[in-house]
Amino acid sequence: MRTGAEYLASLNDGRTVLVDGEKVDNVLEHPAFAPVAHTIAEMFDLAADETNGMQYTAPETGSTANKVFGIPRSRDELADRRAAIETWAQHTHGWIGRSPDHVGTFLAAFAAHPEMFANDGGRDFGANVSDYYKRLLNENLYVSYAIIPPQVSRATTASGWEGEYLQAGVVEETADGLIIRGSQMLATGGAIADEIFVSCIKPLGPDDTDFAVGFVVPTNAAGLKQYVRRPYIPAVTSGFDYPLTSRYDEPDSLLVFDDVLIPWDRVFVDRDTTGVRRQFFDTGAHVLGNWQAQIRFATKLQFIAGVARRVTQVNGVDKIPSVQEKLGELAALVSGVQSAVLAAEYTAEPDDAGMWLPGKAALYGSMGLQSEIYPRVIAILRDLVGGGVLQLPSSVKDLTSPLTAPDIQRYVQSPGVPAEERVKLFKLAWDIIGSEFAGRHQQYEMFYAGAPFVVKGAYTYRNYDYDSAVQKVVQFTDNYKIDSE
Repeated sequence: MRTGAEYLASLNDGRTVLVDGEKVDNVLEHPAFAPVAHTIAEMFDLAADETNGMQYTAPETGSTANKVFGIPRSRDELADRRAAIETWAQHTHGWIGRSPDHVGTFLAAFAAHPEMFANDGGRDFGANVSDYYKRLLNENLYVSYAIIPPQVSRATTASGWEGEYLQAGVVEETADGLIIRGSQMLATGGAIADEIFVSCIKPLGPDDTDFAVGFVVPTNAAGLKQYVRRPYIPAVTSGFDYPLTSRYDEPDSLLVFDDVLIPWDRVFVDRDTTGVRRQFFDTGAHVLGNWQAQIRFATKLQFIAGVARRVTQVNGVDKIPSVQEKLGELAALVSGVQSAVLAAEYTAEPDDAGMWLPGKAALYGSMGLQSEIYPRVIAILRDLVGGGVLQLPSSVKDLTSPLTAPDIQRYVQSPGVPAEERVKLFKLAWDIIGSEFAGRHQQYEMFYAGAPFVVKGAYTYRNYDYDSAVQKVVQFTDNYKIDSE
């Protein structure tokens, strides 16, 4: 099992990561990436410690592997997988949104269905998928993904844009592989990942064949550049003042391909508009991958609920009925997501390849409300902290300076709660509701699985058994007539 130290040692590999107009020489030495990279390293160490129950013997390799990457072939294995995912999620309290188990789960589902990657053009990429999955298991890889076109225009697809190859696509086929040119978003964690899976989850038209690809690329591939959004970590004053930002600020990257060679053994889908949809939805990858996401989301909400409850205790308002009502609503929201995770597991069934998939109705039902649940949870916490987050000391130095510490100790405290503890709690609350990190997370959770209208219309609506519901209504209405009493 790969250790955290081994992961960190692999990061200085010549990858091209660009921030503030400059190339980062070594992401492990850059203040924007080093803290979150060390968080990922801690996760790998958790998995490498066999006492944490995250290891199993993978039938594909016969070797020890990480349970979060396993193909669940029984109900018990599905439950074990959830427990392993929870171990990682609880370590980060759910604040690492695209941890290695997310894309790794998609790759596991791909490997369970190599037949879905047969290509009518003569090449069968199923072997590539299977071989890469074995690499994932053996090397405990951190794979990110970029599966959304750049926001050039949402009115048309790439073939209708002015300018060639704005979206990543095949510009040339060679004996060695495909030459990729263009850009793709949004590679969360890409700057500190080992490799990136690149494809397109948005529907493509018949003229978009060149952009209908799926492949994995090393982050240090020649010609691959990552343009990272403004990192928040370098601006924090301390880990005390910004306890979440300083640990969990994942980089988000726009990938730019300057004629990057993708060798044939790394290609999963080659200019196949049906194939790019099939890899996500016919393999069960979208279901299994988003179940991992909901496990992580439930863990995060539980943490936020804990902050809210602690705030009311410190402020001495937790016995007020209106406050209890707010806490009750918060509990209902969090419990709903947690219950959906378990309901999806309870209603799981094996697919035709023997891979157990969580129940779609429960999973997509929860996903359909994520864009509403998260803002409401944040609003409740914002209401409960009130002005307390606005009268905090400017930084931790106010608690340590002889000039300011006496006043802070006297005036910024609560009964039985000294200044340091109170300030620490409310700084944490601010990093959830008010910092740049907080703003990014609200936007992130609202669009985690796509635009809300797509999630509800394409996933939640289509995976609810409306036929049975309508049939019950029809059966009821057929039992009485106009002259019924």
